[in-house]
Amino acid sequence: MRYKGSVYRPPSEARSYLVQVTYGCTHNKCKFCSMYRDKPFKIREMSEIVEDLHMARSYFSRVDRVFLCDGDALILSNDRLKEIIGHVYKILPEVQRISMYGSPKDVLLKSHEELVELREHGVEFIYIGAESGSDKVLANIEKGATRAEIIEAVKKIEASGIKASVTFISGLGGKDNWREHAIETGTMISEMGASYVGVLTLLLEETAPLYQDVLDGTFKLLSAEEVVHETLLMMENINVSEDSPCVFRSNHASNYVSLRGDLPKDKEKFLKQLKTASENLHLLKDERFRAL
Repeated sequence: MRYKGSVYRPPSEARSYLVQVTYGCTHNKCKFCSMYRDKPFKIREMSEIVEDLHMARSYFSRVDRVFLCDGDALILSNDRLKEIIGHVYKILPEVQRISMYGSPKDVLLKSHEELVELREHGVEFIYIGAESGSDKVLANIEKGATRAEIIEAVKKIEASGIKASVTFISGLGGKDNWREHAIETGTMISEMGASYVGVLTLLLEETAPLYQDVLDGTFKLLSAEEVVHETLLMMENINVSEDSPCVFRSNHASNYVSLRGDLPKDKEKFLKQLKTASENLHLLKDERFRAL
């Protein structure tokens, strides 16, 4: 396959065929993120996308899932997305699911009818990086969206029949804002009604602007023990309705404690796991085995 620069996808898209329909990210200012620093945003030529789909057909006898890259493919117009999806089904007719990243602003630019149209054309998941439920933390990391905007975007996705998969990052508030980050993230998860929620733990590459803040002392990283306490406080503040359950995952390679289940059903199990880990630090994942 042909890819420009580094290509990223959600963990749950590990078995998906990845096709770049855009390059980079339209925002590309989040201080913790180094994913697209090496390439400016660009909409890819349709002819190249079609060529890649034909290449996929020649390599794979079956493709069940397709993930549209890069950082926020949802910024494309519905007409262009429908054209791309049309080529996917023409060339790979067995495909059962199409997904993509979308920033909160991308979602809010779409009407309800446009999102429904995408769902009717096979889009099943939109992945959103919320990062934090705290407006203070969101401003500090230059997320480019507020808590209210992110909640509105998630609700809008779910109302269209597409599933929202929303990611948060433990440790993103640092030592100064960890408590607010934990509480506000917990209450945001309770309020937004996403089908899926994932929590990663902060890991910084040297090219991320926040890395320099760590070096100069303006951002203080949490220790492993402090991350566990923060996650415990977040979980205590999650109150998902039984009428609107969500799949919860905090089992990424970056996490110190692996949590996997559904909310609200498994909340007490998660609390017990986190309390046990906080009292038995030898149970935490060794730093050598954490990765993005």
